[in-house]
Amino acid sequence: MADVFGMALIDYQKGEYSEDIKTYSSLDEADIIPIPYLFRTYDEMPKIEQKALQLARGKILDIGAGAGSHALHLQNKGLDVTALDNSEGCINICKERGVQSTVLSDILDYNNDRYDTLLLLMNGIGLTGKLNNLSQFLQHLSSLLQPNGQILMDSSDIVYMFEQDEDGGYWVPNDRSYYGEVTFEMEYKDHKSEPFDWVYVDFNTLENACISNGFVCELVISGEHYDYLAKLTLKK
Repeated sequence: MADVFGMALIDYQKGEYSEDIKTYSSLDEADIIPIPYLFRTYDEMPKIEQKALQLARGKILDIGAGAGSHALHLQNKGLDVTALDNSEGCINICKERGVQSTVLSDILDYNNDRYDTLLLLMNGIGLTGKLNNLSQFLQHLSSLLQPNGQILMDSSDIVYMFEQDEDGGYWVPNDRSYYGEVTFEMEYKDHKSEPFDWVYVDFNTLENACISNGFVCELVISGEHYDYLAKLTLKK
């Protein structure tokens, strides 16, 4: 699978930025991921991400670190943070930008350490792929937590993307198991990724999954676009 994300970040870092990453999804027409946005500073981040970074404590694992913007901010605050990504290009950029601790791995293959905070920002829970993988995903995350650890994750309720009727209800097709499941492809220059599954999880669904898997799930803050930040802790 082409490392579309990594290639785009490397070009940007080298000063060769000429186009953005195009995305194609099963829900909508083509969209773009602006590459400069992936290199944003703390002040340029949405309030949800800023809040998560404020709450991060102890030894931190930034899962799906991308260009390392979150990890760099935490590191600059003097915190012990490791950036994890399964893209070699992303990890190389994290290192070039000065992130001191990095891991090249898929999160489900990683079990080398325990952390006080796991960060899954920019809908990091999407790495679950499908909703029916969520329990297994949460169980794996729990194995990476210190006893009093926390998981900080943001996601969105994408029900707003479906047509609304006069009563305020939504027309959600019944040909899929969960409306937040999306299939994506990404394209950068002449390179295209393989299609991959990604899931957006509404808060109630996340909360129910947490209850089933031994977590307490707290809604920390809601955003302006059906998005939210949740804090997960293991039940005592």
